[in-house]
Amino acid sequence: MISQEITKMTPAAGIPVMAAAAIDSAAVDHAFETLKTYDWGADRNTLNPIDQAILAAQSDAAARQALEKRLADTLAGGISRAAQDYVCRKLRIVGTARSIQVLAALLPAEETSHIARYALERISDEKATEAMREVLPQVGNKLKPGIIGALGVRRDKKSVTAIAKYLGDSDILVARAAACSLGLIGTSAAAKELSTFVKKAPAGMKVPVADACLICAEQLLADGQKSEAVALYKGLNSDDQPKHIKVAAMKGLLTAAAMK
Repeated sequence: MISQEITKMTPAAGIPVMAAAAIDSAAVDHAFETLKTYDWGADRNTLNPIDQAILAAQSDAAARQALEKRLADTLAGGISRAAQDYVCRKLRIVGTARSIQVLAALLPAEETSHIARYALERISDEKATEAMREVLPQVGNKLKPGIIGALGVRRDKKSVTAIAKYLGDSDILVARAAACSLGLIGTSAAAKELSTFVKKAPAGMKVPVADACLICAEQLLADGQKSEAVALYKGLNSDDQPKHIKVAAMKGLLTAAAMK
């Protein structure tokens, strides 16, 4: 168990600070042992000491690193699906580059890909992005939308070409994920792929790719790439686009015109 934090005053400045919470190491050790055999239906409270230790270690880099290592080692050691889910959720909080390899190993499997990606998305290190980029061609269509989406959220410029090839995928969920992801990446290269595809998009992709173009144009404007954004907006202000797309494109052009 973790003791209650105690507010006290620093004698020099009189500024309130929080005393470090004491961690019951024995309880944490027992929780990690329990985690090795933990499964669905077990008492979730038995893992609370780990939760509490993570909370207590928020401002203690060494303690966070130690907890991360124990979690990653447990994940690599072969545990139940329920325990994997728990560990990945904790690594989403304390995970760093040190956890990428063990999390990446779970990406190809349908039963663990989502939760591993959930953790990797929060790790800022470039290697987390690289792991998702590399696994993309290896997974089936059931997993592709999530990984494509994660690469879009991370605005991974290096994934533009790989993602763009899925714009014409026969699986509509994969194709839509590709369009949305390119829009979020929002670079000149992404804009080029979207503007090319929007002219030949099939009926089911016409609106999704147009929406992606609008998102991409907004990103370009925010990044100071006005001319590229204007080109995208102009491409959408045509008779073959739905009314709401043309209205949004016109608003975008007006916004761009008002910018210095």
